[in-house]
Amino acid sequence: MISFKQLPIEAKAAVAAGVVFFSMMLSRSYLAEKLDFRTRRWLLRLQMALFANTLMLMGSLHVWRSTVTTFTRSSAASSFSFRLWKIAVFMFLALAHSSFFTLLFLVAEEPYFFSLAAYTCLGAYIILIFFLFTLGSVEQAYKFLAGRGAKAGTGNKNRTALKPVLAVLLTVVLTVVGLLNASQPPTVNSVEIPVHKLPSTMNNLKVVLLSDIHLGPTVGKTKLAMIVRMVKALKPDITVIVGDLSDAEAKIIRPAVEPLGELDSPLGTYFVTGNHEYYTSDVSNWFELLKSFNIQPLHNENVKIVSPKSTSDWFCLAGVDDIEADVLRYSGHGMDLKKALRGCSSEHAIVLLAHQPIAAKWALQERPDINLILSGHTHGGQIFPLNAGAYLLNPFFVGLYQVGQNTFVYVSPGTMYYGIPMRLGSRAEITEIILRSP
Repeated sequence: MISFKQLPIEAKAAVAAGVVFFSMMLSRSYLAEKLDFRTRRWLLRLQMALFANTLMLMGSLHVWRSTVTTFTRSSAASSFSFRLWKIAVFMFLALAHSSFFTLLFLVAEEPYFFSLAAYTCLGAYIILIFFLFTLGSVEQAYKFLAGRGAKAGTGNKNRTALKPVLAVLLTVVLTVVGLLNASQPPTVNSVEIPVHKLPSTMNNLKVVLLSDIHLGPTVGKTKLAMIVRMVKALKPDITVIVGDLSDAEAKIIRPAVEPLGELDSPLGTYFVTGNHEYYTSDVSNWFELLKSFNIQPLHNENVKIVSPKSTSDWFCLAGVDDIEADVLRYSGHGMDLKKALRGCSSEHAIVLLAHQPIAAKWALQERPDINLILSGHTHGGQIFPLNAGAYLLNPFFVGLYQVGQNTFVYVSPGTMYYGIPMRLGSRAEITEIILRSP
């Protein structure tokens, strides 16, 4: 029987990741009600950081072997340039690994340079791993198809060296493109959506949808102020924020949130929780902070949006807690559609705010009379190659979907980004939704 010490380091990392994951599940199941919020918050974030780092360790070993060990037997291995290269690769991997710990120590009104650098390296790390794996798979396929008849000579050595060089070059190019794309202001996407049973006096009502701003290590007050200016310029009747506003506790990041107080939509500004609000373990304080800015949280509840032209015309705007609250066993929270739609009948139009597209799917299964659901969460995948995973894991990915004859779902690709200050294959968006009466 092989002992733990005899296992290869990749296997040890996998075992460590399994232990951390098991401890996370144990904490969620048995310690959730016994620990105070502050302890839970730190424990959850520490566990998530450790879990991510143990998984990344396997990839980091592959990166090191591909970009450093491969060249140790070459004539350049003893050169000063190669020593600098080894230091650069080591620093790159160290920064990528440290990104998950910035949530614990480096969150303020504006992002720290270290956080931006660490998360940029994390994005580049994901891209590099993808290309190393893809090019390695192509190489293995070529060897298989070519057979073993070819001579193992200089050509094979050159191909082995070419793979990491090509992967690094592609990673550098895409990282720069991703950084430039994410540094641009969000695009304003105007969408007209017919809403069944919307009163004619509310035709052309303008709703601005924000989602996934992720105030935290890499998004601060300056970017939020820019978003608020853009929203105000659109002059919406209603503004809605469908979750993942922040990755930090309300007290720590309060100065960065102040621009939200300038939102002045005449029919109100509303908010529902996303999964990251529950990762902060500070939802109650966030609700109080948002209320101080005249933003109304919809905590499994609804409001009547009354027409400015006729007090007898209205529709029901409802919001549900994010489904992650159920997973985390967050006391007093969890998706409760019946409670959220209490008093909302099919005689009036129903618009639901639900952070995750899977929650939108569940809501329609229970209440197919909902006319419009506004969601976020997917980020449109945010960066290549994560786009494919986000597409496969969500019933609605990004944009407008029609479900049945009288129901629509709109999924925002996110107004900013989570952590990694990059966008590849997606674009940050402020959505201007024009509601049309039939």
